[in-house]
Amino acid sequence: EWTEPLFQLIKEPPNKESHMAEEKSNVVLIGMPGAGKSTLGIVLAKIMALKFVDADLVIQGQMDKTLQTIIDAMGPDGFIQVENEILSDLEAEETVIATGGSAIYSDEAMKHLSDIGVIVYLEISYDSLKGRLGDLQERGVVLKGGMGMSLRELYDERKPLYEKYADIVVNVDDLNITAAARKVACALDHCEALAY
Repeated sequence: EWTEPLFQLIKEPPNKESHMAEEKSNVVLIGMPGAGKSTLGIVLAKIMALKFVDADLVIQGQMDKTLQTIIDAMGPDGFIQVENEILSDLEAEETVIATGGSAIYSDEAMKHLSDIGVIVYLEISYDSLKGRLGDLQERGVVLKGGMGMSLRELYDERKPLYEKYADIVVNVDDLNITAAARKVACALDHCEALAY
């Protein structure tokens, strides 16, 4: 016979407010090329007293080639495979991890990153993106649809994938890097770390 009140038997839902769970000491930034993942990531790491890793630089370092050289040599699918392998093995603690824009094509890598960190999607509108991005080919952008793929097609293809993997979505339209980093810090319940 149960003697405890019913409300004590009902398991409390996890606290959705505290995004920085202890076992997830990392912050993983995802988003379109030009959304500011790398530059914002450095500022965010300073605000939150975390380390910083740029996944694209890890890939370049392990492959000893630029991203564009890897894409040219292996094609988009080959690059995605390399990115998947490297990101799936990435180990970090108390680190802001800026991923490449194509990380979301690698389900295994995204599951691993989700296991070790809070995934933050830096959302940017298509119009803002168009204003920020230069030549896609020069940036080492993975165009799954081939070189003729337009920025609009790339945006429309990737946006649902970013939304699928995100724990938190932070819109960074019309914000400078510092303001955007502060907005992300607040979304991660670290507003108190901000020195205004």
